[in-house]
Amino acid sequence: MTEEQSLFQRMKFLIYAGGIFFLYFYYGVLQESITRTRYGEEKEKFTYSLALVFFQCIVNAIYAKLMGMFVLKQGEDTTRPLYYASCSLTYLLAMVSSNMALQWVNYPTQVVGKSCKPIPVMVLGVVLGRKSYAWKKYVFVLMIVIGVALFIYKDSKAQSASSGEGLGLGEVLLMLSLTMDGLTGAVQERMIAESKTKSGHMMLNMNLFSIGYLSIALLVTGEIFSFIGFVQRFPEVISKMITFSICSALGQFFIFLMVSDFGPLPCSVVTTTRKFFTVLGSVILFGNKLSPRQWSGTFLVFSGLTLDAVFGKSPKKAVEEDKESKE
Repeated sequence: MTEEQSLFQRMKFLIYAGGIFFLYFYYGVLQESITRTRYGEEKEKFTYSLALVFFQCIVNAIYAKLMGMFVLKQGEDTTRPLYYASCSLTYLLAMVSSNMALQWVNYPTQVVGKSCKPIPVMVLGVVLGRKSYAWKKYVFVLMIVIGVALFIYKDSKAQSASSGEGLGLGEVLLMLSLTMDGLTGAVQERMIAESKTKSGHMMLNMNLFSIGYLSIALLVTGEIFSFIGFVQRFPEVISKMITFSICSALGQFFIFLMVSDFGPLPCSVVTTTRKFFTVLGSVILFGNKLSPRQWSGTFLVFSGLTLDAVFGKSPKKAVEEDKESKE
């Protein structure tokens, strides 16, 4: 790889990372606003996770189709439909579980919990994606695990002041979301390795399959009807959902570009790093206070992520992965 090519790769990485950072920061602010606002005199909560993700996937699919028609010329897609079907299912379950968790845990807890995403991505990448990683990555991931443990540990006062059952359910949903993230990353590795799947194809097909899954789920659960009634009572939520979905579509496009060109693990590091600033925004905008122990855990989590981004890849391995991403 020439110096100019290396510089181009770094610039492209920074552009992708910047797009993910800013779009998903605002996305996180809107997500908490939608799910934690109390609507009307009855102080109703927004509990329609399936409908929110369904709305989001529709906007994502429309955006991907338009980009494929007018901007991206990525040729024929040879990826097996089974990969898209399985990947979209795990991707969908990760999003729905993460959104549902906000009914029992605050946003900073969700953010720091989801910062463990590199762990299942690495484990399942090795098992299913046939990947190998530098030993330093495992050290930095251990820092993330310790930091998350510090953050979510509940002392006796915290346990007596809150509902253990509710928090426990929220944490289980976060664990489910993390597992699904890992499976999604592993399948994406296989798609790229076998079919050189392009970002536009990946984004469009995964969202189309997700729309199909969600259509069935909304009808079976009856959530679509209660959601329509909620929107009729509080139409102001629609504008939030539209902006939320646009941020998701633009941000997801950058994510698929990152996955296609650099792989799922660098993408997970970027998306997790930006969450540190989302935690700060949540604390400032929504009054979600953190204890000194939780701040220490947060610092340890993002220190591990930063060290991984800077030192987690050996020079030889970095060149090999750059070659793979360009082939």
